[in-house]
Amino acid sequence: MAYQVLARKWRPQRFDDVIGQQPVTRTLTNAIASGRLAHAFIFAGPRGCGKTTTARILARALNCVKGPSAEPCGDCDACVEIAQGRDMDVLEIDAASHTGIDNIREVVIAGLAITPVRDRYKIFIIDEVHQLSASSFNALLQSVEEPPPHVVFMMATTEIHKIPDTILSRSQVFEFRAIPAKAIAEQLRTIARAETIDASDAALALIARSAEGSMRDAQSALDQVIAFAGQSVTVDDVSAVLGLVGRDLLFEMAEAVVAEDGPRAFALADRAVESGHDLKLVCRELARLVRDLMLLSVDPARAGDGELAEGELARLGELGSCFSREDLMRAFDLLGTAEREIHTSSQPRYHFEMALLRWMHLRKLVPLTDLLEQMGKGQLPASRAELPKPRADVPKPKAELLEPTAELPKPKAQSTAAGVAPLKDAFLAEIRAGKTFFYNTVVAQAQRIDVAGDAITFSFLPTHRALRDQFEQAKAWLESTALRVAGRRIVVTAVQASSPEEPAQAPAAPGAPAAQDAAAPAQATRDLKAEAMASSAVQAVLDVFPADIRDVEEM
Repeated sequence: MAYQVLARKWRPQRFDDVIGQQPVTRTLTNAIASGRLAHAFIFAGPRGCGKTTTARILARALNCVKGPSAEPCGDCDACVEIAQGRDMDVLEIDAASHTGIDNIREVVIAGLAITPVRDRYKIFIIDEVHQLSASSFNALLQSVEEPPPHVVFMMATTEIHKIPDTILSRSQVFEFRAIPAKAIAEQLRTIARAETIDASDAALALIARSAEGSMRDAQSALDQVIAFAGQSVTVDDVSAVLGLVGRDLLFEMAEAVVAEDGPRAFALADRAVESGHDLKLVCRELARLVRDLMLLSVDPARAGDGELAEGELARLGELGSCFSREDLMRAFDLLGTAEREIHTSSQPRYHFEMALLRWMHLRKLVPLTDLLEQMGKGQLPASRAELPKPRADVPKPKAELLEPTAELPKPKAQSTAAGVAPLKDAFLAEIRAGKTFFYNTVVAQAQRIDVAGDAITFSFLPTHRALRDQFEQAKAWLESTALRVAGRRIVVTAVQASSPEEPAQAPAAPGAPAAQDAAAPAQATRDLKAEAMASSAVQAVLDVFPADIRDVEEM
C-alpha cells in the first residue's frame, strides 16, 4: 500500500476528533440530535483548522445508514466512500477552479433536480466559495434560498468578507478559529507516539508555533522533519528543515544585549547571515522571544500551559530577570520597526546590526516613573547625575572687597556695587549647578536680587506667593550655599516687591500712549510665565530636559 501522509492519515473521522473547534462541533451534533438541521452551512476560518474536514464528517453523519446520527458508524458504504471522497451523492467542488457561472449551472443547478442515487441527501461541498464570480453567486442565490428537501449546501471559505450578504443571510455561518499551539503540540505528541517517533517536547512545540494555528500545516511539517531526521527529532532538525532561526541563536543575541557586548552582537549577526537566515525573520523571532519574556513577566502561571517549551523555562526566567517590562515593550516596538525597515532596505544587514545596538542603548534609558519619583524626593535623575559639576574652587570674594576703602575716591555706593557683583554671580551659579530645576522655576522668576552686607534679598511679584513659599522651604539650603560661596554667614530672604521693576524707557514722544498702557502686556506675559513655571507638568519636563523658558504665549 502506498504511503499516506500524516495529514491524511490522521484526518478526524468523528466530531470528537476535531481539535480546537468545540463550539462548532457541539452545535452541529445538537442540531442533528434534535432534527433542527439547516439546508445551507458556511464554515469560515483560517487554513488548516478543520473546515472541509467538518463538512465531510457532517455529510457522513447525515448519510450514514444508521443515521442521521452525530456518531456515524464509519463502516457502511456511505461512510467509507465519503471519507475517501468518491461518494456519488456528495460532490466536492473547488471554487478556485470553477469560478464561472457555467460551472455552477452545470454542476450545481443541474444537479439539484437529480435525486440521490443511494444516500439520504445530495450534498454539495464548495471549497473556497469566496472565489466564485458575482454572476455565479447570483445563480447560486435562489438554489441556496429554497433548495429541494434532499439537498444540503456546505461552503468553506478563508475570506468570509468576500461572500455576498445575500448568501450569508440564507446560511448558518460557523466561525472556525485558529487552533491553539498547545492543542497542536499535544496532537503532534500523540501522532509521534503512534508512529514510534522520538521527538522532544521543544521540537514539537516549535513545530506547533510555526504552524500559526493550522493543524494541517503542523502535521505536514512533522512529516517533513521525520523524513529529514529519521526516528529521532530535535529542535535543530526542526530549525534546519523549516528554515527557522535557532532558539539558541536568539537567546545568545538577547544575552549579548543584556551584557552590552557590541562585538558579540556583531558576531552573532554575522552568524545569522552566514547561516542564510532571512534577517526579517530573525527580527520577527526576536520579537517572539521578547513576547515570551513579557508573558512570563506578566503572568508566570502561563509557564505550564504548554505554549512555552518546558526546556526553555529556566533560561527564559533568567533572561527575563534582566529586563523590566518597559524594556521589553520598547524592544518589541524597536524590533517591529527594524523588521519593516529590513523589508524595504537594500542593506538589510546594516539595519539589523543597528537594531541590536539600539536595543542595547534602550536599556540605559531611565523610566519616566523613576524620574518623577526622584523629582518628588528632590533628587536629580540618574541620567542627569553624570553631568559635569561646577568647579569646586570658585574664587571666593574677599571680605575687604565689600568694605569701602578710604583711599578710593569713588563714592561708597559704587564701591559696594563693584564688590557685591562677584558674590551675587557666584551664588547664582552655585544654585543653578546644584538645583537646576529650582533655579529655573523659582530663582529665575525673581524681579530683582539685592546684596547688602551679609544679606541677599530676592524680590517677587505679589502674584508669586507660591514661588516665595517654595523659596522659604529651600532657605536652609540656600544659606548653606551662600556660606560656602562667601566664606561667612549670609542671610537669604524672599520678599514681596512693592512694584514690578520695569526696564528703562525712553522719553515718550508727544501724543504717545501712556507708559502704564505699554506695561500692561508685559505684566500679563510675566503672569503667564509664572503660572506655567508653577505647573507640575512643566517642572517635570524641565527637570528631564534642562532649558530656560524665555516666553509664554496664551493659546
